[in-house]
Amino acid sequence: METFLSSLALLKYFAVVFFSIVVHECAHAWVAYKFGDSTAKEAGRLTLNPLKHIDPFTTLMLPGLLMILGLPPFGMAKPVPVNFAQLRNPKQNMIWVGISGPAINVAIAAVLSLLIRFHLVAADNQLVLIGIFINLVLAVLNMMPIPPLDGSRLVMGLLPYKYMIPYSRLERFGILILAVLIFYFHLFEYVVLPIVFFLGYILGVNFMGIL
Repeated sequence: METFLSSLALLKYFAVVFFSIVVHECAHAWVAYKFGDSTAKEAGRLTLNPLKHIDPFTTLMLPGLLMILGLPPFGMAKPVPVNFAQLRNPKQNMIWVGISGPAINVAIAAVLSLLIRFHLVAADNQLVLIGIFINLVLAVLNMMPIPPLDGSRLVMGLLPYKYMIPYSRLERFGILILAVLIFYFHLFEYVVLPIVFFLGYILGVNFMGIL
């Protein structure tokens, strides 16, 4: 049985990750564009080219650090630039822009789980299980309410303006906060992975064969 530390599983993993994060970021860019903001499109981020979405830390360094710690390697792309002032209804539209990325990842995971449910692939198919796992991790982690993660857009859209502004200022420290939560407070083990396993249970899949 393959694990995340086997070379074949890692190759499958990185192929799935690049596809998943590109679709995730394109969803943000597309929804923002539909709501009136062309910033991401003009920056070349409304594309399936993975090179346009790579971030040195979250795409390249973070997976390596997680592997060193014995955790499933995971990465993220650099955030899509969005000028919320250009949205037709900034407070409302930023919510949809924010949740669009996680929503597309959940949709991908759900579609892949149907391949198993309807016996189109074996229940222990490694590539399908990795695809479901990675997309659920992307969705759950990105919905954490830590600027600039997608969950913060939901929070900012719901907060009154007097609280939204100071909350949004946390974005400059977002990567540092995320790194501290992951490496010192075990965000993955205690929060992200339990939610992912629960969602996997709802979808009828078992990830133990790939971890």
